[in-house]
Order: sequence, then C-alpha cells, then structure tokens
Amino acid sequence: MTRRLAAPLGALLATIGLCGCAGLLPDRSAAPAADTAAAAPSADTTANTPAANATALHIDAPAPLRDLLQRHLDIARLSVLGPQEQIDDTEWARLVAAAPAQARELLQTEGYFAPEVRVRREPGPPAVVTVQVEPGPQVQVQEVALTVRGALRTATDAGDADAREQIRALHAWWPLPPGEAFRNAGWSAAKTGALTRLRAAGYASASIAASAAEVDVATHTTKLNLTLDSGPLFRAGELRVLGVVKQDDTVVRNLAGFGPGTPLTEQLLFDYQDRLRKSGLFDTTVISFDSDPAVAAASPVTVQVHELPLQSLTLGVGASANTGPRATFEHTHRRIFGYAATVHNKVEYGRDRQAWEGELSTHPGERFYRNLVGTQVERLRTDLDEVLSQRVRVGRTQDTQRIERLYFLGLDRSVQTTATVHKEARAPSVQYHLVWRDLDSVILPTRGITFSGQGGVGWATSNYADNGAFTRAYGRITGYLPLGRGWYATARVEAGQIFKRDAVALPDALAFRAGGDDSVRGYAYRTLAPTDVDGVITGGNVLATASVEIARPFAKLPSVWWAAFVDAGRAADSWKGFSPALGYGLGLRWRSPVGPLRFDLAYGEEVRRFRVHVSVGIAF
Repeated sequence: MTRRLAAPLGALLATIGLCGCAGLLPDRSAAPAADTAAAAPSADTTANTPAANATALHIDAPAPLRDLLQRHLDIARLSVLGPQEQIDDTEWARLVAAAPAQARELLQTEGYFAPEVRVRREPGPPAVVTVQVEPGPQVQVQEVALTVRGALRTATDAGDADAREQIRALHAWWPLPPGEAFRNAGWSAAKTGALTRLRAAGYASASIAASAAEVDVATHTTKLNLTLDSGPLFRAGELRVLGVVKQDDTVVRNLAGFGPGTPLTEQLLFDYQDRLRKSGLFDTTVISFDSDPAVAAASPVTVQVHELPLQSLTLGVGASANTGPRATFEHTHRRIFGYAATVHNKVEYGRDRQAWEGELSTHPGERFYRNLVGTQVERLRTDLDEVLSQRVRVGRTQDTQRIERLYFLGLDRSVQTTATVHKEARAPSVQYHLVWRDLDSVILPTRGITFSGQGGVGWATSNYADNGAFTRAYGRITGYLPLGRGWYATARVEAGQIFKRDAVALPDALAFRAGGDDSVRGYAYRTLAPTDVDGVITGGNVLATASVEIARPFAKLPSVWWAAFVDAGRAADSWKGFSPALGYGLGLRWRSPVGPLRFDLAYGEEVRRFRVHVSVGIAF
C-alpha cells in the first residue's frame, strides 16, 4: 500500500468501525453510511478479505418489486463491484443489517406498508446474500378530498358556468379514485397533473395549498387530501408583436382571433400559434404572456415571430402510384409588388400528368378570411384517353382550427381526346366547400372524426350533348378509433351525386371517378367509372365508396404500423344496378412528423391483380 493512500484508507476504516454497531439497527441512518463506504472502496487485498464480486445476491420478491430493490438497495449496488473494489466482512454485516429498513422504505413508495423482509448472508465462496420479501397487501385509495380555492372557486360559487365546468372536469379527470392502488409516483403525477390542468385553463399561477396522504396500515387504505389554489384567471391585455420586418404586423393581430379580456388558456395560444404557422409567412413563432398575478386582469401578450423569406423556390422529384414518376417546380412570393398578398405557382411534369396550379391570395384578415384567385391547367393521360382540364376560381376562404371553408365562382373546361372522339365541355358554377375536423391530431390522428362536404349549382355546355343546369353534391366522413390493446381502426364513407338531365354533359373535373390511393385500392387511379360506347372511361353522375382498416404498431418499432384493409365502391351513371368494386390487402404505415407514409399492396377483385399504392399524409 502506498503512503499516499494509507491516510485516507485508515480514516475510512475507522469510520466503518465506528458505524458498525449502529449499523446493526434497521433504521434510516444506515443508508448514508453505506453510500459513504461505496464511494471510497478499499484497496486491501489480504487473504482474509473476500472479493466483492465473489458474493452473489438473490432477491426473492414479485418481479416489479424485485427490479425496484435490485436498482436501489445499497447491498445490491455493492454486490457488483469490481475485483479491485473490495470490502470486508464487517461492512457486509452492516449492509445486511441495513437492508431490511431500506427495503421497507422502497416498498412503501409502491404502496406496501406492512411487508416482511428477511436478509441473510451465507458464507462461500461464493458467498450468497438472500433478500426475501413478502410485500403483503397493497394500500388502496379509500377516500379523496379534492378542493379548489381562489378565483376559480369564487367564480363557481357565483354561478359562472365555465368555472363550474372546469371544476367538474378536474374531478372527472382525477386519476386516483377510491379503489385505485396507491403508489407515490401516481400520487405525485396526479398532483402535478391537476396543477397542469388549472394552468392550461388560464390560471397560470395555480399552486398546491396543501396535500396529504394518510395511510392506515391496519386497513391498508389511504385518504388523499389535496387543496389547490387557482390564483387569478389570466386575461389578455395588450398584444405586442416582435420580429415583423417585411410583412405587416396587422396579419399577426388578425390571426389572434381574440381580444382584450379573453381568458388566456393553453388551447387558445396553441390555436393562435398554429394559425400563424399555417399562414405561410413565418417559420417560427413564440407566444408568451406576463404571469405576474398583479397584471392577471390584463396580462400583456407577446408574439415573437421570424419571417420566412419573401420568395422561395422548391425543386423536387418523386413518384406516384397513381400517375408515375414526376418532377415539380414550386415558387412562392409572400408579398407581391409590396401588397399583403401571396402568389404561389406549382408546375408538375410527369409521365402521365402535367399540370400548372397558380393562386393569388390576400394575407389573412378579420375572422381569418382570405380573398383568392386561382387557376389550374392539367393534362392527364391514361391507356384509353387524354383529358385536358382547365379551371379558374374567384372566391374567399377561411381556415380555423376545426373548420376550413371555401366559396367561389368557378369556370371549368375539359377536353377529352381518344383515337375516335374529341369531347369538349364547359361549366360556370357557384360552389361551397367545407371541411370540419374533431381530431386528437390533424397530422397523425388516432381518435376523432372529419367531414368534407361540397355543394354547387351551374350551367353546362358541350359539343357532344345538350346544354343545361346541374346541381352537384358530395360528402365524405372519416372516423378514427383506438380499439385497445394497441389496435386502431379507420373507417371512411363517401358519396356524391350530380342532379341534371341525362342528355347534359359536365366537364370531367366536375364528374365523379373512383379508384386509387384514397379511394378504392387495388385499382388504377380514376378507372372505376362508366365507359362510353367506345370503351373510353368517362365521369360518372353518382359516386359511393367505403373503406375499413385496422392497424397495429410493431412492438419494437412503435412509429411503424402494419395494416389490413377492405375498400369498395365506384362511380356510375346512376344508382340503378350500382355494383361496387372490391379491393383488399395489407400495408405498412410510418407515422412520420409530416404525416403517415403509407405503403399498400392491394388486390383488385374485378381486375384480378395486385397493385402497389404509396401515399403521404391524410386526405380530408
């Protein structure tokens, strides 16, 4: 032993000797001594001192408790020291004596307040230490006293309906009702969760006024008492906008959607932040308010934004199961000619589809409305025909967290060309589109429902049919439901109909077709539709499709799911004799940050062949 180590080691051995007698008593003072001993291991290698790794530890307890003791008992940690970190029999005796008290304290955190713990060490080599645990009954919650005081209680007593609902929702949420097993971790999480809910509801300075868990060891029950002080309800005051350089701060204020005096709930601010992001003008946003209770009646709200560049250009290549490989070019100008308006152009050139889409839209104004002018030109080739579609729209749109609406005047034109025919049709129309969502997540939903509806009236003309009026109606409902045990279900129903005289023909973009990724899988894009006398596919007057899918994550890859699905439906000239086509198969889902990436292998029963479908995102 070197001179440099002799003095510290001598002091350590003296400390162990002084603590040895006290360590035989199963009290809490033993645990720190064990930690001290572990922090400075002995370097003595005499023949009378066994190596630490020559001692085996066996814990006889139910699996979850065994893991807890294995992780936290001092004797468990010291039993795996290396050969150079040796301790003598005296220290082992102290650790064995201290283990029962340590084990009881650990078991209490899991709700076991009357366990029987026995520890013994049998000499070796190898020596064996056995910790035998009989946990006894786990404490159950017998009674819960959850009280709220402060401004929330005052408002409730005054008959405020919102305040009453907040307290009702808090009691309904409470995760430790009578009969529930008691654990320290669950009790702490429940208190933290209750505070979080109050703060999210606008009571930003909410605190715990008192809490207690009274355990009756004889009856193995506990009474929980929690008193929360809500503090004041924080309401919006002055809106301060920072970071706006090239745009107008008016757009940031318009997207707030609330004024002075509005309760500053967490959901209100999340929705505001989401609207700023969806505006396409900012890449980062931070919203905060002054949480000083002294200014709660009119708390200043600060919005810090970082603007996207005035112009952006995106080039891309990809492939679609519907239309094959493609290249895309997208350009956005976010303040055209100095006006508060955005111009977006997208050009796509692919094997089967070539298209240009352009839109000029104002920045969001009051109630989130934007005025827009949009154009689209598309050429789509199939094995049987080529369709040129052109569209112009002038209207207004509104985007909120749950609702998107669009109403416009439109002009549609289509030219369908085959080896034998050239059909041209035009139709001005007035249309209204609506999307309504109630989802747990817009990007990766697992619970909720969406509805998409369209309605319009117009006048159609063509070079091959009569002119006449028409009415168009369409609806699509999609539901998401967790089934439990890791299973999830998705179901979709869509239907549409055009009301007109049989002799009137519409542009292809207004007629119905089915088949493809978000329609009936197992069939090519837009191929489930009626055909004319030459065998060329045309748009239908009616549409009905349905889909049911179940999915489950892989155990070791929770973001990757496998799925099984059944789709059915088609477009037709009328409901008379309507017979849906059937497709079914298996697929994979990667739940990426930008939405689900879907890979499906589907079998189309009518065509008797398999087809691969690949898509990204959710269709509303």
